Order: sequence, then C-alpha cells, then structure tokens
Amino acid sequence: MSYKTILVHIDSGKRCALRLDVAIRLAQQHNANLVGLHVVAPFEPPGYVLAEMGPAIVDAQKHSTAVEIARSETEFTRQMEQAGIGNAEWRAAIDDPVDAMTLHARYADLVLIGQTDTSEAANVGADFPERLVLAAGRPVLIMPSVGKFASIGTRILVAWNASREATRAVTDAIPLLQRAEKVHVMAVNPRKGEHGNVPGADIGLYLARHGVRVEVKTDHGAEIDVGNELLSRAADLDADLIVMGCYGHSRLKEWVLGGATRTILGSMTAPVLMSH
Repeated sequence: MSYKTILVHIDSGKRCALRLDVAIRLAQQHNANLVGLHVVAPFEPPGYVLAEMGPAIVDAQKHSTAVEIARSETEFTRQMEQAGIGNAEWRAAIDDPVDAMTLHARYADLVLIGQTDTSEAANVGADFPERLVLAAGRPVLIMPSVGKFASIGTRILVAWNASREATRAVTDAIPLLQRAEKVHVMAVNPRKGEHGNVPGADIGLYLARHGVRVEVKTDHGAEIDVGNELLSRAADLDADLIVMGCYGHSRLKEWVLGGATRTILGSMTAPVLMSH
C-alpha cells in the first residue's frame, strides 16, 4: 500500500514554498505523481460596486489573477526541475477553493494543504482545512502556519478513540506509519466496551500486522481537554506527525463545547493528517 498521487494546494501565500517542499519529499519517498493545484476564488463584487466602477474593475481583477497563476506556475515548475521530479502536473482553477480541491482530491491518495493563516484567511476562508477534510473523502495532511519541519512521519502520534473517523485516519496513514521509526497510539479516557477488552490492544495488533513499530498508551483523566493533551503528548514525544479523525462528534457540538478537532486545527504545532 502506498500513495501514488499526491495533490498539493498552491497559492500565493508565504508558506506555499515550504508546503511544496514537503509535497516533493513525500512524492519522492512514495514514488508518487505530484499534482499542484492553484485555486483562486472568483471575483464577485457587489452590484453597487460594478455600477460605480464599471467593467474596468473586473478586467483588472482578471489580469491580476492571471499574473498570480502564471507566477505560481513558474515557481512550481522551478521547484519540480530543481528536485528532479518528472512526474508532476500543474493545474489551475477559478472556483470556490473547497469545491475545486474536493473535485481534484477524488483522484488523489493524499491531499496536502496549509493551516489557515489569519493574515491570509480571506483567500480561502478561515475554515478551509476543516471544510476540505469533511468534503474530500481523502486523507488531508495539514501543515502548521509556523515552523519548519526537517522530517515528517519519523515519530508519529496516533489519536485513537475507536471511532469511524479515527479508523479512516489510521488506515489512510498506513503508508506513512509503515515508514516511521516509532508510532505511538494514544487513547484518552477510553470508554468501556468501545475499544474491546483492552483499550488500544486491538489497534496496536492491527498496525503491527502491517509492519508498523507501534507502542500503545492510554491516558485517564476526569475532565481532560483531549486536544491539548494530544498537543502536550506530541511535544513530549517530539512527534513530527499527528494522525487523527476529524469531528468524531457533530460540528455543532464541537463548536459549542469545544473539541479535539477545533483545538488541533487552531493550535497545531506539528503536521496533522486528518480523515473523516
């Protein structure tokens, strides 16, 4: 099992070059085709703006978009040539970013995007990562908006709660888990009956049968913030990747009460692979 097509989100943001570098490394490790997709949201000004300024503003915006896409393509091509990546594809779309990424994700094994930077949220929307994970039907690897990552997937922390979403995430991450030096599976406050007789034992055995070097740990706490506990554990282990399901509870419940997904998406300190 391996990734054969990796889709990476391209934009004009300051972290795009780093994200593309990670995508290149993953493509090389898995001998995968790398697809770069630059998406620009359509320019749809209010009617009163068009009435005031006329078609000139639309033409100017179209020109600006064309220049932005051309610049991104040039940089993408340069990085591909520099890395010696021959099996790469460039694509561009003027569409809702989530809709466009979802469409192209249907034909990829792994999708690579960045955590939303608050200074650039207007380009894709502040909730771009979570919307894409929920819509794509593919594992989404999200890169933090700060920091540099010399390695990804050497020491992996798996957040395990025996849910459908966590099961998808673990299965989707097997190509990375098999390459890791160490995989730590963490179950926080496992409920009796949801994990089998011994919480974590079955998922540990499942991964071991796939050749994964795995260690299982359960954490018990009365009133524990799972998201922050995961981040703390990841820091203790010096993990360079977190694997987890996205929204095991309803989005409304997590929005009202808080939840691990929202905590991780807002405060991630290491790359996170999410599935739903």
